[in-house]
Amino acid sequence: MRSCLPTLTGRACLCLAIAALSNPTALVADTAESAPPNILFLFSDDQAYEALGAAGRVDIDTPNLDRLASLGTHLTHAYNMGSWSGAVCIPSRAMAVTGRSLWRVQPVHRAMDAEREAGRLWPQLLSRAGYRTYFTGKWHVATDAAKTFDVARHVRGGMPGITPEAYNRPLPGRPDPWSPSDPKFGGFWRGGKHWSEVTADDAIDFLADARQEARPFFMYIAFNAPHDPRQSPEEYVGRYPLDRIPVPESFLPSYPYKNEIGCPPRLRDERLGPFPRTEHAVKVHRQEYYAIITHMDTQVGRILDALEESGQWDNTWIFFTSDHGLGVGHHGLFGKQNMYDHSVRVPLLAVGPGVPKGKKIDAPVYLQDIMPTTLELAGVPVPEHVDFHSLLPLLRGETDAHAYESIYGAYLGVQRAITHDGWKLIAYPKVPIVRLYHVAEDLLEINDLAADPAQTDRVKRLFARLLALQKEFDDPLDLREAFPEL
Repeated sequence: MRSCLPTLTGRACLCLAIAALSNPTALVADTAESAPPNILFLFSDDQAYEALGAAGRVDIDTPNLDRLASLGTHLTHAYNMGSWSGAVCIPSRAMAVTGRSLWRVQPVHRAMDAEREAGRLWPQLLSRAGYRTYFTGKWHVATDAAKTFDVARHVRGGMPGITPEAYNRPLPGRPDPWSPSDPKFGGFWRGGKHWSEVTADDAIDFLADARQEARPFFMYIAFNAPHDPRQSPEEYVGRYPLDRIPVPESFLPSYPYKNEIGCPPRLRDERLGPFPRTEHAVKVHRQEYYAIITHMDTQVGRILDALEESGQWDNTWIFFTSDHGLGVGHHGLFGKQNMYDHSVRVPLLAVGPGVPKGKKIDAPVYLQDIMPTTLELAGVPVPEHVDFHSLLPLLRGETDAHAYESIYGAYLGVQRAITHDGWKLIAYPKVPIVRLYHVAEDLLEINDLAADPAQTDRVKRLFARLLALQKEFDDPLDLREAFPEL
């Protein structure tokens, strides 16, 4: 512990310090009962679970996120449920601020003003518990952020804008019309300063404001990075020469079912790269992806340094995650509209008083579990409509506290998936076909085992579990019509 919590009496502080020495996870259990902690929620956009140095999967520089991983716990198998929209970030963020699961949040999304007016959104629940709430960056929720938070600045839309030169590139034998580091293309530089830097500036200002407050703070700091157009200063792009970037082992020139699963060449995300995919194009896009993540990581470092300098670190919980992942060349896919781990799994880091340092937890969770976790930390009763679960039992080390036996995934009416006990079954009802991967061993989901006679019973068992999850989450799609044999 750096120091005693500032809001506690000296005697209470001494008792907590002794308890923490004898039981390193004591404060995880006791924080909500002792003093309302500050909450700093850092949110990126389109960042796959592998795009984190601490994950050890790809060669990427994220020293400040790695710093968080070393100071806290890395939940390695955090998922987004999927989407009823081609813009996957919309349902992901709607689930995060309402606590409702995918199909239950869909009608609420269409009436989000009513949800806000009823005071049921995440920051509002914390505000009623005495928190001063702050927001900056990508909101992409269908209600006014300024009416949802006490302070809201630079509220951004889904992306920094369409830049025609950023699509269908680079083409073989032709000059690349795009530069990720040239401000003339606008995008992240629209307004004169890179949006990731503006977001960090706002967060640092918020910390200074919160220091003058008696109330604890909740800060929702939402970067647009690394969403396309993937732009960053030249020094960051230069860190990733193409010979540093391998093509993913799961590379394909074209995904065989791309049209039937809702990922045709006309889909905006998929139009970023040329068809058929080339290894060179994939390397260039991954270069720009890694560069904007490293640039964002620098901004995260500025925020962490400001938090430490503010004297508020010891009573602040920090959560970092992303709204979903991204293909960027895996399986011939560039977008996030699919059920592969590169698109549904995200980094999730938790740092706070008593949280084990440098620990990894492989239990499956949803990124939206952060919402009820913070409510529990604040001593706020979790509303009955919240479908997600607090992460505190896992962070306490309760090994039997696996909130989810299986992970459910969906995209429109064309993809469904279940991940269970190291296996994943993906169903494409418009083909129709199922795909089976032993994800515990086949991390990149390359070897489809669905046609293996030895796996017939496993496919049927997983399909039955998937049907049960559909029922649990009010999924309107009847998969049995497409797969009567299962």
